[in-house]
Amino acid sequence: MAGKIILLILELLFMLKGVSSLCRDESRGDGHSDGPGTEDECEQNVGICGNHSMCINTLGSFCCKCMPGYKELTNRPEFTYDGQCLDINECLEMGNICGPNADCSNSIGKYTCTCLSGYAKQDATSDSCVDIDECEDGAKPNEGVCGINGTCTNSNGSFWCECPTGFTNYGNERTPCSELKCDQFEGPVAASSQPYGGLAEILSQLKSSCLALARPDQYGNKTTGPTVLLNSLFDLTAEVLSSNHTGDSVAAVSSLLSAVEDSIKLIGPQLTEDQTSLNTSQTETKITVWKKTTPPSGPVRLTNTNANMEADWSTAIGNGTYPGFALAALVSYKNLETMLNQSFEQITLPEKNDRKPSYQLFSKVVSALVSNPDTQHLDKPVILTLRHLKELKESAEVSYTCAYWKAAGGGLQGKEEEGGAWSTHGCTQVSSNASHTVCSCTHLSSFAVLMALYPVNHTFGLMLLTKLCLVVSLLCLFLCILTFMFCRSIKGTRTTIHLHLCICLFLADLVFLAGISKTQPQGGCRLVAGLLHLFFLGAFSWMLLEGVQLYRMVVLVFNTTIRPRYLYTVGYGTPLVIVIISVISRPTGYGTDQYCWLTTEQGLIWSFFGPVCVVIGLNVVFFSITIWKLAQKFSSINVDLTHLHKIRAFTVGAIAQLCVLGLMWLSGVFLFKEGDLVAAYIFTILNGLQGALIFLLNCLLSKQVREEYAKLFSCVRQQTSKVRYSRPQASRSGPHTNESNI
Repeated sequence: MAGKIILLILELLFMLKGVSSLCRDESRGDGHSDGPGTEDECEQNVGICGNHSMCINTLGSFCCKCMPGYKELTNRPEFTYDGQCLDINECLEMGNICGPNADCSNSIGKYTCTCLSGYAKQDATSDSCVDIDECEDGAKPNEGVCGINGTCTNSNGSFWCECPTGFTNYGNERTPCSELKCDQFEGPVAASSQPYGGLAEILSQLKSSCLALARPDQYGNKTTGPTVLLNSLFDLTAEVLSSNHTGDSVAAVSSLLSAVEDSIKLIGPQLTEDQTSLNTSQTETKITVWKKTTPPSGPVRLTNTNANMEADWSTAIGNGTYPGFALAALVSYKNLETMLNQSFEQITLPEKNDRKPSYQLFSKVVSALVSNPDTQHLDKPVILTLRHLKELKESAEVSYTCAYWKAAGGGLQGKEEEGGAWSTHGCTQVSSNASHTVCSCTHLSSFAVLMALYPVNHTFGLMLLTKLCLVVSLLCLFLCILTFMFCRSIKGTRTTIHLHLCICLFLADLVFLAGISKTQPQGGCRLVAGLLHLFFLGAFSWMLLEGVQLYRMVVLVFNTTIRPRYLYTVGYGTPLVIVIISVISRPTGYGTDQYCWLTTEQGLIWSFFGPVCVVIGLNVVFFSITIWKLAQKFSSINVDLTHLHKIRAFTVGAIAQLCVLGLMWLSGVFLFKEGDLVAAYIFTILNGLQGALIFLLNCLLSKQVREEYAKLFSCVRQQTSKVRYSRPQASRSGPHTNESNI
């Protein structure tokens, strides 16, 4: 009787706990073997009740009870206990068990309550969630969730920030207030009207948008859409850069770079997309934005055609309060390297074997920026991989270095450059190959790869060969000038052309010999470069006139002469006009660190090679027509063969002169641009050959000139003989006449 009472009490307790039972009375079956109540079925038959249930031994029997979170299956087999308990979905069957401020998640045998954003559990043992007062629970002391200058207002499950004048949270009420400096969209670029009117227009729009964010009570909260602003910024930037006006002012380019960076920092937090890409004729831009309540972590990578940027999100956030957003951007300028290929005063690379390097940009200019307002001393460096303008390996004459554009006002070691200058401070070269250079920088700005060119140390043999060839050329040209001036039998238009051609080449070789390598002082070097530009252009102008004269001699039967005033106008006037225009447009392009010649940067070299190519092309046409006409006339009957043979000789000589001078300057391209030693030897030899060639073709091989030389030598011999024979006679007459020999 007492045992039945105990069993009844146990069953009642399980029922009160909501635990189902699967109990059976087996006093007359497997439950007794030796006597009533002496066997524990739970120990002898482990797992007899199946999964999710527990076995309870009773007197003469046992009982299966479902664990909490499970319930009995209905319609179970008569004597089967395995799998008789089914999971209870408390989230569905027990109503709003977690309350209105939490989400319920069911799992096998249990459930979990997760508080909604803005709520927290009342205590560790409770499932109910209560509102969090974010305004009282600032993340940092003395800094609320709305920042130092923001006003926080709590609401049920949320809060909002009210920003004072001059601050904004970019329309996100749960974002800390950030200070806006709208005056940054002013300055020399924005204030000018021409040629930066396009950029001034977009900066005006940006300032209006900035003021609408910072002072909505005064200007209203009507801001231009961020995508529209961003597209306008880069479209007008492309328009300004395409006009090439910025090339006249380093300060203007520096202001343009700063304006673009400031504009992206203003527009970026307003973008709705996580990734934004823009590609114009002058720029290629990638922007990534993080706009979540929790700050980002880990690496951030941006890539475009010419550069790759690797940074960390912590660099974008900075050490201050997380403002509710973070951004990183990479802007590549497609043609800006031609405008900033100067201002290398702050680059001080070591000399190699007493060779001072010269510099030029060897990659596109890229701007790397993040939302962090303090990027002058980064805790983690930013890695930039910049693509070279062309593939070229480092060598004894070429090395690469990483540089950044430093705007005026922050000169290294107290120096300040007007507009800005290139500097290597804070940037190191990690690695470099023929196509790319990897830079590590502890600050952000606009970056590029500089190629340091070390001039080739010309050997003593090359220097001696240069002087000997030039001396030979000068001597031959001097003899040609005397011949063409005083040989009356060959006077004519063609002789006049040859005379002035030799004068131009003589003066050019003389200046070349005296001053091509005299790079100091700078003013003298520029004068040498200007004279070389003038005299070599003059030589090609007179060669063009020679081609025109040969054409007239073959095509025209009468009146083949050209008036001297026309000859002088073309021969000297055209080169002088080209040089004057070049000096006015690019005065600093005359003279380099290696040679007193035209710089290969900014396209100034084409003021020489352009006319040279035109002259060569026109002369090829004239000579082709001349040869064709000569072939026709040689095949005719009753022709003046003597005249035709003379024209043929003239044509062969002119073609030979054009080939020698043209090949000389073809090698000069590699000499002055790359410093190739082989090109230096070829240039030197051809420069010496041109004077000797002109003397050979136009003097020694000319019958009339040889006859004049013979007459001259005959006169010289006669005069020498008279002097030699008159002296002994005078000495013998002295004693007879008693006259003194003085």
